[in-house]
Amino acid sequence: MTDPRRGGIAVLDFGSQYTQLIARRVREHNVYAEVFAFNADPARINAHEPRGYILSGGPNSVYEASAPQLPAHVLESGLPVLGICYGMQALTHALGGVVAPSAAREFGPAHITHAAHSPLLDGLPERLNVWMSHGDRIEQPPAGFAPLAESDNSPYAAMGDVARRLYGVQFHPEVAHTPQGAQMLHNFIFTICGCPAHWSPTAFIEDATARIRETVGAERVLLALSGGVDSAVAGALLQQAIGVQLTAVFVNTGLLRKDEPEDVVLVFREQQGMNLVPVDATENFLDALRGVTEPEQKRKLIGKLFIDTFSDAARRMQAEGVKFLAQGTIYPDVIESAASSTQSKTIKSHHNVGGLPPDLQFALVEPLRDLFKDEVRKVGTALGLPDSIVWRQPFPGPGLAVRCLGEITWERLETLRAADAIFTGELGAAGLLRHGTAQSFAVLLPVKSVGVMGDNRTYEEVIALRSVTTDDFMTADWARLPYDLLARVSNRIVNEVRGVNRVTYDVTSKPPGTIEWE
Repeated sequence: MTDPRRGGIAVLDFGSQYTQLIARRVREHNVYAEVFAFNADPARINAHEPRGYILSGGPNSVYEASAPQLPAHVLESGLPVLGICYGMQALTHALGGVVAPSAAREFGPAHITHAAHSPLLDGLPERLNVWMSHGDRIEQPPAGFAPLAESDNSPYAAMGDVARRLYGVQFHPEVAHTPQGAQMLHNFIFTICGCPAHWSPTAFIEDATARIRETVGAERVLLALSGGVDSAVAGALLQQAIGVQLTAVFVNTGLLRKDEPEDVVLVFREQQGMNLVPVDATENFLDALRGVTEPEQKRKLIGKLFIDTFSDAARRMQAEGVKFLAQGTIYPDVIESAASSTQSKTIKSHHNVGGLPPDLQFALVEPLRDLFKDEVRKVGTALGLPDSIVWRQPFPGPGLAVRCLGEITWERLETLRAADAIFTGELGAAGLLRHGTAQSFAVLLPVKSVGVMGDNRTYEEVIALRSVTTDDFMTADWARLPYDLLARVSNRIVNEVRGVNRVTYDVTSKPPGTIEWE
């Protein structure tokens, strides 16, 4: 069986905010792409026999003493190279060309023109809209390179040494603001590199199933099943690979959305035939959160209690001889864990089962660690999971505790669950839950307002609705939902959810806000 990861593209990261996006764009062409630090061990990079390199952008100036440089092995490999922005400058610098500060920096939309025939830009209009983000430019390309495109401020907006299959572009073909960027990447991937298009959900499932069986053998595997998309797809994949060798533990914290605990049991135990062990820890979580209102304290309490609860179940499984622990780790988690940054600040704490106590020594199985979120969903569908699981809305680890602002009580959680179900249900009926919005939910505020119902004064709580659009969840904009839909949702919540007399809509983008309220 052919490894679908072989023969793809190696993406070298020089610090760009778009590096993950480059890999995603390549994979959209059914070609595997993997991200590596620019100075990664060549043996690691070559493990899957890539047929070309893409060099990412980055924040540095390549001529500065401390700037990251192009590793020698890239050019020594003889493989095709596409340098993007800083990657183009690193390629130029390594080959003896000249990079210098530009008199007029280019940030944002720009136009380029190209006339010369080149494999990289074949089939594209002579004038193209692109997205620039640079303060330096190529003053003199290396020997053997010809200009392929120019902009008002960059005589070498694109350049190439066709004979050696080395190319550079000063703009970002991976972003949506470069409309023909997908065609440029297609030309590089297939025409220049000759990559096979065999990265698909079906090929991944076949390969992952074989690798799971080889890794696990006859041993048993324990999975922490949260009900979220990642752990659900990991569970379905493991179930297909090893069947009765898998045991999944589902911890019900009491902080899940309406009907979610029942749905998880129904889908995985009844429909998938999984050996599922549900643990109802609702009372323990409510007791721990009693009187707690500070969001970071909520997160830490929930994270610790979740690990403690799961650890109790894991110890019982370990005593029965279970040696493997499965997690729904996905590729962005791997990239972010590998990235080193001494400047990052904690915005929110997160939790998973990665913090198990030292007495629990399991070998890890992470069957989705090569996949982006959109690929996880495609694999879930191919495995036969229902849309209610595969397209479940993103949900924070602490659950409704960080959407129920202020003190957590069972009554307030039930109020929030009911309002949230009405909102997402109406969005689904309007076809806006999967298409048109990226994440939508209700928030219960620790605020009361005066209202009038049936000629009587009310003084009850407030629901805020949040719906955003985003491609990457790093930035987001508030969704411009139809007024009649918002009116219908507001009317239903006020009439059907006891204790609420006012509904508001959040029109804050990220930044300056975050998607979640806490």
